[in-house]
Amino acid sequence: MTIIAGTQLGHYTIVSQLGAGGMGEVYLAQDTKLDRKVALKILPADVASNHDRMERFVREAKSAAALNHPHIAHIYEIGESGSSPTVREGMHFIAMEFIDGVTLSEKIHREKAPLAKLLNTSRKSLKV
Repeated sequence: MTIIAGTQLGHYTIVSQLGAGGMGEVYLAQDTKLDRKVALKILPADVASNHDRMERFVREAKSAAALNHPHIAHIYEIGESGSSPTVREGMHFIAMEFIDGVTLSEKIHREKAPLAKLLNTSRKSLKV
């Protein structure tokens, strides 16, 4: 379900795909209302049609939004794109802070850090 650059989801314009996982795809997007870059996590249609998985998606967004920590991306909104000729409709998404940089996985593999250092970093990031 790759979304092409320039696609509108509500007031967000897709710029590029950042990644994909079990609960959807993540895109870099431009927030046209507040003129800022955001990360949009898009829930696939087959998941959105599954009541249990949709509840999990909403719980994830609410849980993350309740946290305020420098190592956790801020959640801006959870939504569903509306309908218009230029907007892809019916797509559920979480709009969150976009943080430019490498993923933790990339950093671990690139630096080949010792286990003790990785565990210390993980421990620090879990102190919320």
